[in-house]
Amino acid sequence: MRTVQVQESSAPDSRPEEGAGGPLWPARGRTRELLTDPCKERQCTAALGLSEMWRLPSRFNAFKRTHIILQHLGMSKHTDAAEEVLLEKEGCGGVITLNRPKLLNTLTFNMIQRIYPQLKKWEQDPGTFLILIKGAGDKAFCAGGDIRVISESVKAKQKLFEEFFRVEYSLNNAIASCQKPFVALMNGITMGGGVGVSIHGKFRVATEKTVFAMPETAIGLFPDVGGGYFLPRLQGKLGFFLALTGFRLKGRDVHKAGLATHFVDSEELDLLEKDLVTLNAPSKENIAHVLETYHAKSKIDQEKPFILEEHMDKINSCFSGNTIEQILENLQQDGSSFALEQLKIMKKMSPTSLKISLRQLTEGSSKTLQEVLTMEYRLSQACMRGHDFHEGVRAVLIDKDPSPKWKPADLKDVTDEDLNQYFKSLGSNDLKF
Repeated sequence: MRTVQVQESSAPDSRPEEGAGGPLWPARGRTRELLTDPCKERQCTAALGLSEMWRLPSRFNAFKRTHIILQHLGMSKHTDAAEEVLLEKEGCGGVITLNRPKLLNTLTFNMIQRIYPQLKKWEQDPGTFLILIKGAGDKAFCAGGDIRVISESVKAKQKLFEEFFRVEYSLNNAIASCQKPFVALMNGITMGGGVGVSIHGKFRVATEKTVFAMPETAIGLFPDVGGGYFLPRLQGKLGFFLALTGFRLKGRDVHKAGLATHFVDSEELDLLEKDLVTLNAPSKENIAHVLETYHAKSKIDQEKPFILEEHMDKINSCFSGNTIEQILENLQQDGSSFALEQLKIMKKMSPTSLKISLRQLTEGSSKTLQEVLTMEYRLSQACMRGHDFHEGVRAVLIDKDPSPKWKPADLKDVTDEDLNQYFKSLGSNDLKF
């Protein structure tokens, strides 16, 4: 029987204090109210127009793919959600349900604030043996995070952007360091912030409906939520390719790329969840065995080659360049239709974002996840104070303009000195763990 956890004190004793480099958590003794009261602040979603992606037939078409990326990063208008996230104890497991199906389960600041303390509590609870996260509905696990309200807060000289990224990255780290097996059911659209609350878990389950992407360079950002850690650790230069082009991986390809640990038919997910939470005091090995059993049963696209398999040599060669300019030159020199398509796509991206992202992944390849998240927090704050992020929001959300006016508009005008400012330490404001 599923019961909602209602506690008189919702926050763990070990939670960071305000101003100590940690998130700002809800007040103690208000869990029931926080979980059930309608949200009073303006909420946004990255779902605007994303459903149109299913009607686009060409995977490699530059204009269409860029349009899809921009749609992903769009935000909806105000919504009141009584229960944006469900935090429930079911059998031996703690179950997190991102509960905004009509908005593709996009993450809000409020949701992240609620998840973290409950995750920490379950981690310490001897009666909780696994933690599972999923999205309501069958269209999306989580299509991303909140950007319009962040942009508006910066323009209003508010500090939301400082706390949003601090709380989000702290949650990403908490998932990665969680002492209980963490299972993410990545069914449907899994992009941006949705990747952050899944990719760092021990077990990551993709289905035939999974659509994975990190499309931030299209809106003046960078592939954050630990992208600087997990992307450069994918095979060859695949992670660099995904980061710089926003390329989408679907279904079993998400598993073949190494982003998911298992692949299960979407119609089996309810049974999988039931089998997991009804285990009797399971070990990590017991949980892995159940997942392997379901993985072995799935035959969908089992024999289909990885979508990028025929292009991996080109990806490894072209994206091995040490600079964005060299990568673009490599693509031009290659001359294949695939290479030229990627060239066209990258030329639409923010030049500043491209250079930030390449350096982020290059440096992240030799850093720990916590070091990467600290670096990415610095980048996030610099991007909020820069031009391109807000121009991307304007183009996507306000004017619906597919041609953002980046500043600088040319790669040659983004200097090393400019980049150094993005990576500069924030001193006492750095993200700390």
